[in-house]
Amino acid sequence: MTSTLAGETGGAPPRAQVLRKYARFSGGFWRGATARMAIGLTIGLAIFLILRLGVDVGMNRWSRWFFDALERRDATVAAVAALAFPALVLCVAAVGVGIIWMRETLQVRWREWCTARLLDRWLEGKRFYRMRLSRGGMANPEYRISDDVRMATEPLTDLAIGLFTALLTASAFVAILWTVGGDLNITLGGADLHVPAFMVIGAVIYGVVVSALMPLIGGSLAGAVATKNEAEARFRFDLLNLRESAESIVLSQGEAHGRKKLAATYTALASAWLRVVGQHARVTWLTNANTAMAPVFPLVLAAPKYLAGELTLGEVMQLASAFAQVQIAIAWLVDHYTRVAEWFASAQRVIELVDELDASDGRAQGGAPLISRNHADGPGVEIEGLKLVRPSGEIVVTKADARFEPGDRIILSGPAGVGKSSLLRAISGLWLWGEGEIRIPRDCAIAYVASHSALHSGRLGEILSFPEGADAHSSAHRLRALEACGAGHLAERLDVIDNWDQALSAREKQCVALARLLVTQPRIVILEDAFSCFGAAEQIALFDLLACQLPDAILMTTGGVAGLADLHSRRFVLERNEAGEVHLIERGAERRSVRETQLITGGNE
Repeated sequence: MTSTLAGETGGAPPRAQVLRKYARFSGGFWRGATARMAIGLTIGLAIFLILRLGVDVGMNRWSRWFFDALERRDATVAAVAALAFPALVLCVAAVGVGIIWMRETLQVRWREWCTARLLDRWLEGKRFYRMRLSRGGMANPEYRISDDVRMATEPLTDLAIGLFTALLTASAFVAILWTVGGDLNITLGGADLHVPAFMVIGAVIYGVVVSALMPLIGGSLAGAVATKNEAEARFRFDLLNLRESAESIVLSQGEAHGRKKLAATYTALASAWLRVVGQHARVTWLTNANTAMAPVFPLVLAAPKYLAGELTLGEVMQLASAFAQVQIAIAWLVDHYTRVAEWFASAQRVIELVDELDASDGRAQGGAPLISRNHADGPGVEIEGLKLVRPSGEIVVTKADARFEPGDRIILSGPAGVGKSSLLRAISGLWLWGEGEIRIPRDCAIAYVASHSALHSGRLGEILSFPEGADAHSSAHRLRALEACGAGHLAERLDVIDNWDQALSAREKQCVALARLLVTQPRIVILEDAFSCFGAAEQIALFDLLACQLPDAILMTTGGVAGLADLHSRRFVLERNEAGEVHLIERGAERRSVRETQLITGGNE
């Protein structure tokens, strides 16, 4: 296999380790809040499986009853048996319905629980963002959550049902082989041989031999399936990336390059699939041979006693049916080896994701430590002993100490490439690597507006209320915010569903991003060149608007026209000294009075 568990090196982890970790993770479904439902479904399913075994034994005995009647040419008994058959069929159907309902309900609920646990871990603490930034991090965690969880729960339920049924079947039908088949007495080369329970011995030897051959023939199938799943995820990711980058590709006439990249990805996918095909072909040699031999072998074993008159035709058919059931139980691995391999590959990918998520918080990327983030005692933002480094270890900002209070209007300046964006991203929690501590008030909303404001798909009204939800604010409130930011023409599209990141111009996206600040009223606002699409007078007016509408918020900006800097109460500069160290230094600033602006009130009207 090409993939390894987080923290493992030198190949795939032992299978026993994967099984233990998967049992510990997914077994939580049978504990805690979902325990009653999970245990109830499991017991109900087991009861129906036992009932199905009883029905199968009844069918086996009916077969002997009916064929013995045919052999005796007893029309009365044969007719009674035929009349009893519909009732037996009804029992088979009813038990089958119960098994289907219990099984599929258990599969859906189990997958729902596992998916919810992974989503919670993935989204908590910005892990989904951190994993994207990690160099050499796990690729396509979305595929693992959506597809691998399904393939690690649904087949396992079926496999567990099959194994449980196989054990029950073996215990029930071995007794039939023992009692009906009896012992075999034959003469070979003038010697009399007595073979006790010969049908049982024959079934066990046949099943063990076939089962032992399967791991030898298809032992590398699990690795091939895991590689194929990873290649499928990579191809899907490249297709999605091509669609999201469609505009830049078309503008640069890069269609040929995109096609070449997709062709290379699919070539790797095809190679992975061909490896799986080769393994399937090897396994099929054994499975098809077993399918052909299994029905005939018991008839050959029973033929000597039937020809000697020691068995009736009904007993031979009963033995053949029982042998087939025992064979299904013993050769369970043969018939399900491919599914077991596919399940194991998906289970391993789920555990890889679990380990990656568990390790993402405390792990230093590329040898770089992580910034400590804690809750502040007061309402302000505190930065103490902060040093920013890149994942490679390169120092970006050597030292930064500051405290920002509610109502502060802060402008951060410095030459290009000195680390302004890195510092702002560290405050917002987007920059992870460095030393020192950042303290933010508990439950404090931070809004980060960049020059290229990305908007997700959905209703425009919901985007304006994000992340609080559309019901948190009235349409009139959102409309006033749009008009105040110069985007009143979008009022008629508040309930329209669209991909707004592509439907709106860069200026309109900045208007919407600024209007969202007026709607949601965050306590900390970081504006990184957020006015770049506006003229000088518009930049000053928009910042003036935010300062009036968010009087208690901490506003932090970078860049902008000269007049914009005059509206800030505090000015910080990132300066590089002769030693090449970058320090955060506060400079004095005179704050001009802002113009009187009618407040945009919120609430549901």
